[in-house]
Amino acid sequence: MAGQGPTSDSPTGLEDEDFSSGGTAVRIASVAALGGLLFGYDSAVINGAVDSIQEDFGIGNAELGFAVASALLGAAAGAMSAGRIADRIGRISVMKIAAVFFLISAIGTALAPNVATVVIFRIVGGIGVGIASVIAPAYIAETSPPRIRGRLGSLQQLAIVSGIFLSFVVNWLLQHAAGGPNKELWLHLDAWRWMFLAMAIPAVLYGTLAFTIPESPRYLVASHKIPEARRVLSMLLGEKNLEITISRIRETLEREDKPSWRDLRKPSGGLYGIVWVGLGLSIFQQFVGINVIFYYSNVLWQAVGFDADQSAIYTVITSVVNVATTLIAIALIDKIGRKPLLLIGSSGMAVTLITMAVIFANATLVDGKPNLPGASGVIALIAANLFVVAFGMSWGPVVWVLLGEMFPNRIRAAALGLAAAGQWAANWLITVSFPGLRNHLGLAYGFYGLCAVLSGLFVWKWVMETKGVSLEDMHAEVLHEDKPARSG
Repeated sequence: MAGQGPTSDSPTGLEDEDFSSGGTAVRIASVAALGGLLFGYDSAVINGAVDSIQEDFGIGNAELGFAVASALLGAAAGAMSAGRIADRIGRISVMKIAAVFFLISAIGTALAPNVATVVIFRIVGGIGVGIASVIAPAYIAETSPPRIRGRLGSLQQLAIVSGIFLSFVVNWLLQHAAGGPNKELWLHLDAWRWMFLAMAIPAVLYGTLAFTIPESPRYLVASHKIPEARRVLSMLLGEKNLEITISRIRETLEREDKPSWRDLRKPSGGLYGIVWVGLGLSIFQQFVGINVIFYYSNVLWQAVGFDADQSAIYTVITSVVNVATTLIAIALIDKIGRKPLLLIGSSGMAVTLITMAVIFANATLVDGKPNLPGASGVIALIAANLFVVAFGMSWGPVVWVLLGEMFPNRIRAAALGLAAAGQWAANWLITVSFPGLRNHLGLAYGFYGLCAVLSGLFVWKWVMETKGVSLEDMHAEVLHEDKPARSG
């Protein structure tokens, strides 16, 4: 049964007799999370190419900011459309489509003759990112046993930060081999172009492995493919109470019309409260400025006095910290819950971001750029990495887990698509605005710190705990209540 929980004695958290089904759920979730790897790689690969793109194409800060953020426009579009497409053709088919977008983007961006072409193919890659950001958490939530759903859902964020780490490592290796990111490497292509081209390998792997995993049982029930849904549920949850589980899924999916955006509206008018909560989580996740660290971290390191090569190395170190702290979240999320982790993370982010704001507000300017000599530079770097720790163990993975599981079956894909689109729009605003704030980092980090404080208040007031709750029970909690989600 969907609500049948595992024990903590086995590696997957399942009882011994359900070990094989639990192992299957882990394998399936891992393949789905590969979209997150590409998501992370595509988002962060621009970090190593920023200066080269500006130099090679002779563009200013405003144009550079748009080129960096252009992928996020595609991500918003991909996220908005992915949910509805997934409800019509299935979760697996949408994964394959995302893999194609990633592959096209990798080749097109690498061979771009001008900045306009870079923008076009970055938008194409962004569409793939947006699709992956919706389909992976939805699919993982729909194929995971409730008691380990948080850990399996966290694999999405682990894959994202692993993709970020991989892109930083590949960027550093390529620019080191060439003697610089805009130095020629192989086939008369500069190193920064190979940074993008390397994404073709995981894109092909993701698309190939998507053929090896089953369709979501909730989608199969919605499509009236009950025998196939029964087979998949048996594979994932064992033989216990299958008919009860299928009946409960059917009840939450009953409808006479096709899925649409109208499903997000309450009978009395306006969006369901849970949809607003999802949007709020998505926006706050970006407004704390995490992607400034990963898109423009070289600016911070160079402000302390490191050169480009040293900055690339320390950026890799920061990404390792991000991966390690995500593992902490995976270990804790099904034990202490989603809401406590978010509150702890908001507190840590607020302290570290405000510390950075104070330090950069008092920084001296050298050639128009902030300079942090001595202890102030060391404190800023420590605060930056502690900020990554606070985010990585909380808002990074937990938001994706919540977005995958908090919405009822009937509105999950559409609500997740809307929330993810809001996230990418917020990400775009933060990313495109940062180049103009390079010389006003105190103001920038002050705003991010304020958002961290507000994020904690938002969670305390509006976010409900979903630890151990079956997806079908989400339906009873939300769609049967004509009011915003409760805070408990």
